[in-house]
Amino acid sequence: LVKQLMHTYLLLFRQLLENSFFLVLQPAIALGSGFEGWSPREEDARYRLLLPLQPPRGHAFRLELGTAGEMPAKDSRVRVELECICRRPELVDDTLCFLHHPEEELRGNQAPSLLHTLCTGSYLDAQKTARWFQDTVRSAWGVVPLSRLYKMNLLPSSRSCKMQLISTSGRSLFAEIIFGVQLGVSDIFLSSQTAETCLIPSTRWPQSCVVAEAKFFGVMARQAPCDSFHLKCLQICARILEGTAFSTYTFKTAVMHLLTTTPLSDWRRRHVMLRLEGIMRYLHCCLEDKRLNHF
Repeated sequence: LVKQLMHTYLLLFRQLLENSFFLVLQPAIALGSGFEGWSPREEDARYRLLLPLQPPRGHAFRLELGTAGEMPAKDSRVRVELECICRRPELVDDTLCFLHHPEEELRGNQAPSLLHTLCTGSYLDAQKTARWFQDTVRSAWGVVPLSRLYKMNLLPSSRSCKMQLISTSGRSLFAEIIFGVQLGVSDIFLSSQTAETCLIPSTRWPQSCVVAEAKFFGVMARQAPCDSFHLKCLQICARILEGTAFSTYTFKTAVMHLLTTTPLSDWRRRHVMLRLEGIMRYLHCCLEDKRLNHF
């Protein structure tokens, strides 16, 4: 349902923004516990998607990866630069070059550049991007086919788009769309997502490995025995420690490490207690060392 909704919105965005210079949205990527099958509470699953962003015509992204040697880098930024399109015949008839046409001509004949809408200075602004996306989602909801079956509420979020869908029967479904800029052709993204308690400047886009992690769980699902309990172990840990200082991501990281060191044949139902004990022992060692290595 969430994937269907995002596909519909992508089509609408392309129609609405055809003559603008806002961000170009790519197909959403399903992430997190809701899609991976280990939500702490299945009846209250949260569905998260990452929406890759690309620059509009006449613009380019230059990724500044922050502190050297830090992985994942927390202070990365997306610099937006104007590109000359004068020698691009497929664009020259429709689009004025922001670099080489007079400002008065641009103002009178063309929508403003991305630098004047979703940037702060020369850098893409995560909060402005989230606000723009939320406003467009809200205004377009009436023409979305699902609006006949669901009521949609946008929930407060400064760097993502959180929505609650309420069916005619009263059942709620929660979804969050985060935004990302791909690092080359890798599965690493500069993401708008941050920890709930972490306040960072709006032009910072921390590096994220969530897409690589989703692919990792997909590989494990294909290779593991059909009665594998690795996701159930993760779900049990997340449910037991819900509301504590431990985040679900901490346990996810621990399980990912152990999946690479423990044979998949040892994650069956009969091994559950051993695997849960192994997860807790691993985290105990991390606490003693005051270090949990990123997966």
